[in-house]
Amino acid sequence: MKCNVGKKDRMIRIIIGLAILIPHYVYYAITGYYCVWANLGYIPLLTGLFKFCPLYIPFKINTTKKAGDKK
Repeated sequence: MKCNVGKKDRMIRIIIGLAILIPHYVYYAITGYYCVWANLGYIPLLTGLFKFCPLYIPFKINTTKKAGDKK
């Protein structure tokens, strides 16, 4: 897998993933009710951790910096 998720994009994805998952597991620990939809938080979390987003491939998006970029 070639990395296609840049540093800022990666941090945003990890924060969003944790923002979805942490409240869910706190709620689950208190009440015992499990919500399947909260597992959607794993998608941005894992794409941020692995620095790869499969959805970027068909759209040819790459947020990593190239060697000559000055941003």
